[in-house]
Amino acid sequence: MVRMNRKLDPGQTGHEAEKLHGDLRKVIVGQEEAVDQIVNIYQTYLAGMTSPGRPIGNFLFLGPTGTGKTRLVEAAAEALVGDVRAVLKIDCAEFQHSHEIAKLIGSPPGYLGHRETHPLLSQEALNQYQTEKIRISFVLFDEIEKASDSLWNLLLGILDKATLTLGDNRRVDFSRAMIFMTSNLGATEMGAILRPAVGFATSEVERLRRAGVADEALNDKISRAGVEAARRKFTPEFMNRIDKVVVFRPLGMPELEKILTLELNLVQQRILNSANSTPFVFNTTASAREFLLREGTDMKYGARHLKRAIERSMVHPLSNLIASGQVRGGDLIRIEHDDMSDGLTFIKEAEDLPAYAMVQMMDSSPFTMAPVTAAATYETEPARTANARGQRVR
Repeated sequence: MVRMNRKLDPGQTGHEAEKLHGDLRKVIVGQEEAVDQIVNIYQTYLAGMTSPGRPIGNFLFLGPTGTGKTRLVEAAAEALVGDVRAVLKIDCAEFQHSHEIAKLIGSPPGYLGHRETHPLLSQEALNQYQTEKIRISFVLFDEIEKASDSLWNLLLGILDKATLTLGDNRRVDFSRAMIFMTSNLGATEMGAILRPAVGFATSEVERLRRAGVADEALNDKISRAGVEAARRKFTPEFMNRIDKVVVFRPLGMPELEKILTLELNLVQQRILNSANSTPFVFNTTASAREFLLREGTDMKYGARHLKRAIERSMVHPLSNLIASGQVRGGDLIRIEHDDMSDGLTFIKEAEDLPAYAMVQMMDSSPFTMAPVTAAATYETEPARTANARGQRVR
């Protein structure tokens, strides 16, 4: 035996948990606390220290719409098992009446449709996406506040004992599941803190900052508003079975700018992976990004409004250009803002780019595409001609 007096660091994370943390931070913006909570629970699971006879973790995500609650669950499933569809999603708006619980657990013997009703929460559905390496299931109860009391009572046994009895008396084991519940409870109270009430009234954010209150105290106030709203809605025995209550803070302009970059990259991936064999690359100028942010910024709807602005102002026009043959495979398209029409203009800057050039251009830019000057090395003669003409796609 070797005696030593070495101080240990419990703040360190293992390699696998650190990888999960990095993967989530790549796609989730502005919600560091929520990411940290999932990583901590996952590391506890890897260490074999989860509570026996309970799910791996029970999470309640609170906050306004469009702040990334559902997206975080999907990102965790994608990072761990490689498939967003691994999330068993239950839309609680479909269970506002007690009799609709039969869709989850099946009808008991003797009831009409007993043999025809296939329960959603079966063991087969729970284990469908588990792998030999990652034996974790992801169950999401979306908008839990819209469900009936019968669903909340059903969840008590799942959250506490990790078991569910189906209508035909089969038991479902949730001990290898992460249970997520999302809710918009407290969103109104958070909005009252972040936005002025009427007219020239000062928002509580400005009032607190003028009083010298730090951002940490402001975040605490927002979190308390969400937690108090949940406690008013749910019973104490329900809240006591939740391991982590995380309040998603509303997204500001810096977070929306990062989300815009992520969404533009997703559009580019959609183009390159499309089945119509017309892969091309695009470059969004600073003026185009400012326009998309202006059109898609709505503190009430969060990032979802930004996605709609991208679809409406950029994806739909690009689809028309592809369908009409104005944009072909190997093209380089510059997207910029037109002050006259207050919309986006699409300009073909090069064509017949080889595939490796398009990939290299994507990898070299933090904003979807590299500047057009970076394409000069790979231009063919037709591309140089088109670029010299400054061919505009209308």
